[in-house]
Amino acid sequence: MKLNLENKFAQLPAEKLSTTLLWVTLFCIAMGMLESSVVIYLRELYYPDGFRFPLKPTSYIIAVTELLRELSTLMMLLGIGMLAGKSKQERFAWFIYSFAIWDIFYYVFLYLIIDWPTSLLDWDILFLLPTIWVGPVWTPLVLSGLMILLAFSIFYFRSITGSSILKIKEWTFLISGALIVVIAFCKNFYLFMTIHYPHIPVSQLFFSKRSFEYASDFIPADFDFWLFLFGCVVICTGIVVYSIRNIKELKKLS
Repeated sequence: MKLNLENKFAQLPAEKLSTTLLWVTLFCIAMGMLESSVVIYLRELYYPDGFRFPLKPTSYIIAVTELLRELSTLMMLLGIGMLAGKSKQERFAWFIYSFAIWDIFYYVFLYLIIDWPTSLLDWDILFLLPTIWVGPVWTPLVLSGLMILLAFSIFYFRSITGSSILKIKEWTFLISGALIVVIAFCKNFYLFMTIHYPHIPVSQLFFSKRSFEYASDFIPADFDFWLFLFGCVVICTGIVVYSIRNIKELKKLS
């Protein structure tokens, strides 16, 4: 028996999806501008001649504020997902979509306002939680593209079938790939700390208000491109497995 999937699921959700997509996108673009403005202020104060490693020493208040700012950013993006999505899968999709748009436009506004990065190969501080992440600018942009691809895959299959559940196998690929990528980002700083500050407990590397102090002599070396690429391939595998499974289920229903 054929199901009229298009009439049942696609029409109203598609209309609502487009409206939500518009406002979430606009919000995240504005959020990217807000984030870039904070970084521009900091660079004007600490790096008037242009941003470069090693990081300049900062006060205790600035260090704590930066950690709280990063945590607040995550909470805001999570809030978007919780408000825009109706199910756990939708909330996850909106969260990663929001994260990707915010991150992309963060760099867009930095480039438009202060002409940085000068190249996608420029190194940047990508995140501070649970420890310092570093990598070339192109790497977060690649991840943003993967997040958008996964989010739209979930949106698409939900609009067609009314369901977009990620199975355990797919979650395993996605989470494993994400963890590998995080290791690639944190590897440089971790190795630097173990060599230059062997007396510091490993626990102080995470969620530490002294991260900027530790990084005052830190200059990133070679980025582990192959480890990062491997993580991206694992993530892509999860997206492909999810998409193939849903396509097969669609064929069965039709």
